[in-house]
Amino acid sequence: MRIGINGSSLLGRPNLETIIGDIKHAEDTGIGSYWLAQTGLVDALTVFAVAGASTSTIELGTAVVPTWPRHPQALAAQALTAQAATGGRTILGVGLAHQMSVENSWHMKWERPIRHMLDYLDVLEPLLADGKSNVQGDVWSFSGEYGRPTNSPPKVMLAALGDQMLKIAGKRTDGTILWCVGPKTLESQIVPKINEAAAAADRPTPATVCSLPVWVTDDEPTARAAVASQLTIYGQLASYRAMLDIEGVEGPADISLIGSEEQVRDGLGRIADAGATDFTAVIPTPDPDDRGRTWKVLSEY
Repeated sequence: MRIGINGSSLLGRPNLETIIGDIKHAEDTGIGSYWLAQTGLVDALTVFAVAGASTSTIELGTAVVPTWPRHPQALAAQALTAQAATGGRTILGVGLAHQMSVENSWHMKWERPIRHMLDYLDVLEPLLADGKSNVQGDVWSFSGEYGRPTNSPPKVMLAALGDQMLKIAGKRTDGTILWCVGPKTLESQIVPKINEAAAAADRPTPATVCSLPVWVTDDEPTARAAVASQLTIYGQLASYRAMLDIEGVEGPADISLIGSEEQVRDGLGRIADAGATDFTAVIPTPDPDDRGRTWKVLSEY
């Protein structure tokens, strides 16, 4: 199982220099990938394009870009530009987001999400692969052809938890990017369904990228309570709630990897045994010593 860092916790009070420094530190310490959510007023793909100049090996992935507010042609342009700037190290993760954000923040209608995603990929994927698309969809459409800044398209991954989205991810993309998913759910829900869909479509085994909070600490109860407070909303959103119910836990803190170095290593082992190909750690601690200890365990795994 490959190890990455999810730096999205830095987006609360974003500083571009800090984020770029975090990416460079990840590469310097042997971490294989670095991921950012597309949220707020920081553009993740632009960050990666900038980071490409000061890094050389680390993969850089969005986790994830919501589809509703960005036309797939516009996203294709951004992703190809970042792919060119990083020398082919960009992973484009996309997702539907949630009804709450779609309707309350963007004031759009949450309608036909599966059709929405299928149309989105119908436009996006040929633009990435060939620079042209001719799609008249129910939700998304585009006709046009352009030169590309690179002939090497980025990998595309999908935020997929439910059966229909996992089928699309396995059939159409390079894998899935997860959040709030523990080892039981990986083994019983995610991995078999996405792998079956890929096999049925005669595609390579897809990546399953598991992401959870990780915190090495001598005060597990306090750390777990802090994570529970920070992530309360994820236990209330329907898609995550369904995954937590499969796991048999109350909230994300219950499946977070929190405790001693040995406890965190054991947790990583359980996730690997459940079939995850990649693990990306969100490090929520504000304590620099705990952050250093956590980072050391991850870089040595």
